[in-house]
Amino acid sequence: MRKNTKKTLARQKELIVESLKLPKDSLLGAAIVTVTGNREALIENYKGILEYTKESIVLQGKNCKICFQGEELSIDYYTNEDMKISGNIEQIRYI
Repeated sequence: MRKNTKKTLARQKELIVESLKLPKDSLLGAAIVTVTGNREALIENYKGILEYTKESIVLQGKNCKICFQGEELSIDYYTNEDMKISGNIEQIRYI
């Protein structure tokens, strides 16, 4: 399947989900990131851990990578569905 066709199908699926007012996170596999101040983040629907240091944690989402940058970062817990990151979170980037 060509790249443009995949993008078109993904966009069509997104339009259907939006028009029916269905939850995007469960139907499209979108990651949910909930941040409390700059001290902790709860992440749902991630696929895996790509990098883990005290200064950087990079997670693989379905559609992008999620990069947490800061100081003294740690993963307090993780399951197949969710994760808690704590420390001094200075930046969150979606790549």
